[in-house]
Amino acid sequence: MQVVVRDNNVDQALKVLKKKMQREGIFREMKLRDAYEKPSVKKAREQAEAVRRARKLARKKLQREGLLPAPKKIEKPRRPGMGGGRGPSAPTM
Repeated sequence: MQVVVRDNNVDQALKVLKKKMQREGIFREMKLRDAYEKPSVKKAREQAEAVRRARKLARKKLQREGLLPAPKKIEKPRRPGMGGGRGPSAPTM
């Protein structure tokens, strides 16, 4: 895994690297390898993950077909005076 460091900005490169590692699941794998996991526990965990993935895939498929409503988007409350939009304080012409 590689990250390009631009303008000696190591902090930004580290942030990008962490995001890539999170996306790839490296942190989760490191946590799992940290301690011994009994084969029975490992099997149960893997089966639960498979069930979770299958349910998520089925839910997405039903949403695409229109048989299940899409999840509601959570709207963040707008802060007054931050610009953007034509609110009551915007000049009208």
